[in-house]
This record gives sequence, structure tokens and C-alpha cells, in this order.
Amino acid sequence: MHRNERYPMHPHVYPMFIHILKLAFVSVSSLSADIHPNARWQQNGITVAGGNGKGNGINQLSNPWSLYVDEDQTIYVADTSNHRIVEWKWGTTSGQVVAGGNGQGSGAHQLNEPRDVIVDKERDCLIISDTSNGRG
Repeated sequence: MHRNERYPMHPHVYPMFIHILKLAFVSVSSLSADIHPNARWQQNGITVAGGNGKGNGINQLSNPWSLYVDEDQTIYVADTSNHRIVEWKWGTTSGQVVAGGNGQGSGAHQLNEPRDVIVDKERDCLIISDTSNGRG
């Protein structure tokens, strides 16, 4: 049996970010096959989530760790220090909490420093790496 040096007590647990990066690479390459590898982009950035200073308001983020963008241009943010996942629909000025947001904790309705999020549209669910709870 292969031993996981990072998690010796759990030989089948691997850091989730490796899996997510692999998924992101596959989906980006398959969805953007007609984009030239040397394409240049305009350097006009816009704020699409947060932008109102660090905080816990619905229009703020605190240490956002990762994000996921679906085919509808909806952005899901792992808002780590607020212990929540926030959904930002295209063109909105505030987000909507879709997981956590009930304080830091280990309850079924709580998260503890979530670091990654992806959306499984087939199963209509979020897959969250709830880091400090060891879930995900």
C-alpha cells in the first residue's frame, strides 16, 4: 500500500488543491480550445467580488483563498477568515452565502477556514475543502 507521508494516519487522504488544479486544467483546456496559446488580453481589470475592504459584510471578503467560476460566470469564493462560501452572480454588487456563515465551528451548518470550493452541477452540490475541520 502506498503511504502518504503528509498524512501518515490516513494513507488515502491527499491535499485537495492537487485534485482541483487537475480539474481546472482539464476544464479550461477543453472549454477554450479555440483560444490561441499566444492570445493577448486587454489589461482592464474589474472587481467582481469584494472590493469594499476586508470585513464580514455580504459585500466584503476576509482572506479569500480560492474561487471557482461556473459556465454562467457565477463566482464561488472560499472566504476563509469568514468561514463561509460566498456566491457572486455576474453583475451584482454583493454576494450570497451558500455554505457556512454561521460562525467558526464543526457543526453541519458551519465551516472552519474553508480553502477550496468547486461546483458539481451534475449532483447540484458544492465540494468544499473545510481545512481546519479536516473535511473535504
